[in-house]
Amino acid sequence: MKKSLEEHAARFNEKAGEYDESKSEEYHACANLVVEHAAPESDDIVLDLATGTGAIALALAPDAKRVVGRDISEEMMAEAEEKADDEGLENLAFDRGTFREPNYDGQVDMVTSNFALHHLSDEEKQEAIAVIADLEPRRFVLGDVMFFGEPDPEEPFYSPEVDDPATVGVLADAFTDAGFSLTAVERVHDQVGVLVAERSPTAAEPATE
Repeated sequence: MKKSLEEHAARFNEKAGEYDESKSEEYHACANLVVEHAAPESDDIVLDLATGTGAIALALAPDAKRVVGRDISEEMMAEAEEKADDEGLENLAFDRGTFREPNYDGQVDMVTSNFALHHLSDEEKQEAIAVIADLEPRRFVLGDVMFFGEPDPEEPFYSPEVDDPATVGVLADAFTDAGFSLTAVERVHDQVGVLVAERSPTAAEPATE
């Protein structure tokens, strides 16, 4: 991680009020794909990591039993809570948490995240995916900055001073090592995509004789 959690939190606290309007077409395309692939059922509990202003959490809440949002920015979560109140959504809960310390130990059927994991180093990403696997979700839908090929140094889709995107291959290996299988790869841009990972039956369920 190129910045500390506190530095990232401060940066996003400052951006919270204008965050939604500042995002790119690729960001919104990614968010839509994350929602589409998540497709929670009425009894599912969704953990939305780095929930930000709640773009994913609010979109999934009407179809899920409960959505739990975690973020490091109090101001971003305040925006999410205000939007949830405006929409009359009561099955959401927001609190501080990170990828590697999600601050949640209840049932998790599905994990989602959009445009945040790239702040971690490759090693930290692997640690985060392993932590998420321990929560035993059946599905993890990740939208993020990721490299499908060599990034164009003249047109990076990220800020090198604060971001540390991985290749799709590195992410795929991290998912596999944690007991997931990739079931879908959506390329939105050469440097942006969505990965859908499912837990294999042997990882998700104890063996029976």
